[in-house]
Amino acid sequence: MPDAFYEAIYLVETPLPLEAVAEVMAGEQSCGTFTRVEGETDELRERARADVVAIRDLGEVAQPSLRSSWLDRKSLSASPHLGEVVVRFPVANVGVNLSTLAATVAGNLFDLGEVTGLRLQSLKLPGTYRKQYPLPQHGIYGTRRLTGVAHGALIGSIIKPNVGLRSEEIASLVERLCSAGLDFIKDDEIASNPTHAPLSTRVPAVMAAVRRHQDRTGKHVMVAFNITDETDAMRRHADLVAKEGGSCVMASLNWCGFSGIETLRRSSDLVVHGHRNGYGALSRHPALGIGFQAYQTLWRLAGVDHMHVHGLGGKFAQADEEVVESAKDCLESLCDVDDRVMPAFSSGQWAGTVEQTYRAVNTSDLLFMAGGGVMAHPGGPAEGVASIREAWRAVEAGESIDSARARHRSLSDAFSFFGKP
Repeated sequence: MPDAFYEAIYLVETPLPLEAVAEVMAGEQSCGTFTRVEGETDELRERARADVVAIRDLGEVAQPSLRSSWLDRKSLSASPHLGEVVVRFPVANVGVNLSTLAATVAGNLFDLGEVTGLRLQSLKLPGTYRKQYPLPQHGIYGTRRLTGVAHGALIGSIIKPNVGLRSEEIASLVERLCSAGLDFIKDDEIASNPTHAPLSTRVPAVMAAVRRHQDRTGKHVMVAFNITDETDAMRRHADLVAKEGGSCVMASLNWCGFSGIETLRRSSDLVVHGHRNGYGALSRHPALGIGFQAYQTLWRLAGVDHMHVHGLGGKFAQADEEVVESAKDCLESLCDVDDRVMPAFSSGQWAGTVEQTYRAVNTSDLLFMAGGGVMAHPGGPAEGVASIREAWRAVEAGESIDSARARHRSLSDAFSFFGKP
């Protein structure tokens, strides 16, 4: 692919000829509209028009996934076909502008009358273009350096109850979780700046607990403070975290938007933990939305260091195969620089999901988070952390979990408690 272009790969469902719909897509998202207009010269089209470079017919589908009033008005009711369409766009049409890049590869395409389904699957960017955007400031290696975890998975947990605890209660819990042996602690996505635990009091209280633990043990536990808010407020919150000696902030990506995260990245050198809550609305229907490869590519250009991928055997709707592919997307560089981000596994995780996770992704370059899997362990949080850590040590050493359970009470107790149907 030439450096002057980038490519987007789509799944398209339509009762019309795929070739015709693909051309509509290319024109709509570049220099065209439904008819040729004054000023749309051949020279301009040659320079600025997107091109369809590949079409693959994937066969007929039983019924339309979505209704189109446009098709109804034209009485077009033929059985739709599913196809893969690759469109090549000129980089010059966008420049270094993440929001416009997203509007170009997605945007009005989801509303096209000709389609009964459309999904942006993936993006391929030339290296020269990718390098004009920020790289992850910390990513995998920086997160390891800040936490002092040179090898193995990073073990994390989430503040529970999700909301309702006061600042001093959260600080007390954080102190207990630090002592339990965690590498990483994060706020829940719905707990940002509540009246009962505002960041103005929560950050100093929590970081005082983190510093006390660091003074005793030498270990810095990374806390991801949820600073989701409007842009100026996020910058103020990040400054407070930095002032108190923190190393990480978290933001709900879909609700802050690209410009909010880009501004946060430029104004702070803290680790940015990207939470994808709401992604299901963009991805859950197989014929609509945005696939994770494209999704994480866009957010990686914004400069995030961590990306949530959910967890294997977890409580959410994504299939395990999708979780694994999402993690592998995060762990693959977009071009010839190391711009990988750390995949964050979460949702219903405990010691019993460790082996499956490690076998599937074949790496420990990940953040493995368990809320209930740590805090609901019958022996308490310290035993919960120990059970997960022992499970990771076993699978990394090629030992069976059954053998490790026989030697480690915390692991055996976890399986007895969480492993019940």
